[in-house]
Amino acid sequence: MSEDVARLPVPEHYVSKAPFDPYAVEADADSAVGHASQLKLTWWRFRRHRLALISGILLLIAYFTIAIVEFLAPYNVHTRNVDRIYAPPQQVHFFHDGSFVGPFVYGRTMELDMETLRRVYGENTNEVQPLRFFCRGDSYRFWGFIDGNVHLVCPAEGGDMFLLGTDRLGRDVLSRILYGARVSLTIGLLGVMTSFVLGIVIGGLAGYWGGWFDLAVQRVTEVLHSIPSIPLWLAMAAIMPADWSPLFVYLGITFILGLLDWTGLARAVRSKLLALREEDYVLAAQMMGAGSARIIGRHLIPGFMSHLIASATLTIPGMILGETTLSFLGLGLRPPITSWGVLLTEARTVNVIALYPWLLFPVVPVIVIILAFNFLGDGLRDAADPYN
Repeated sequence: MSEDVARLPVPEHYVSKAPFDPYAVEADADSAVGHASQLKLTWWRFRRHRLALISGILLLIAYFTIAIVEFLAPYNVHTRNVDRIYAPPQQVHFFHDGSFVGPFVYGRTMELDMETLRRVYGENTNEVQPLRFFCRGDSYRFWGFIDGNVHLVCPAEGGDMFLLGTDRLGRDVLSRILYGARVSLTIGLLGVMTSFVLGIVIGGLAGYWGGWFDLAVQRVTEVLHSIPSIPLWLAMAAIMPADWSPLFVYLGITFILGLLDWTGLARAVRSKLLALREEDYVLAAQMMGAGSARIIGRHLIPGFMSHLIASATLTIPGMILGETTLSFLGLGLRPPITSWGVLLTEARTVNVIALYPWLLFPVVPVIVIILAFNFLGDGLRDAADPYN
């Protein structure tokens, strides 16, 4: 039996006839994955999350537009057209009488309904108003410092162009949405910076020191979590004096949103530091005389910074929604500041929504940006997970 087994042919894929190469293992170690940094590995994993990647690109475009919003908006944020109050959105056309003309809008006709006293608008198809690009229009102060009047697109000379309609004062809704994006998007970033600092400092000290400080922090976070968010926001916003300037109101709302939203991040930092403070490198740093701030800031926090960034990304949409809620209820930002929440105050009654539904258009960017941040945060959280 043993002789028969010995005569069996040995498959070639089990035995390699090539001489042993001692550098083969080193060649495998020199591969791109073997020498890739943690940041590059995170980026490779993030690219596989298509929805998160698209959301990230969308958010980059959104934050780029707020830098040049004066140029992108067809009108100034405060420009009024008393002849076009509550005008419905206009449609952009490219063909007129079967021939290609280019982007244009038709002229408007307006009649007053004497029974309801409502303005009724119609299209004058005999009046073609071509759109102008890179043109001079309403004057503005770029970021409040540089005077200018160049816009990406403008209506024809003597015409009007309201692609998303107008409000009760004849102001262009599209231009006001673009201007409102600057406030609504930046208030989320500034608010998350405040909560980021508070969460890292308080949560880091609680997780590293422990003892009575950790116990006190946990009780405070439990109390804040037990209070519903919206009533707490309303109570804090009602404290601000009514005679504050718009800038102070903006900073106050930012501080309130950051002050009340640090608890989740603090808990995440505390749980990580409770596990990492017993590591050997922490003990070595202590024996070398490093202080608590240096150990936390230089050795512990960088080890899970990717998780903190993902958590912060998931926090921003909550702050944007908080500002929108406060402004919609009349306790947040107030005119002349323009934000998405302030714009939605125009559509607080059922009658206005039924007659002028285009005043609800500011809710569309709110939904899109919040979903984009949530998808981006999910993608970053999955990419930062080393076991994914």
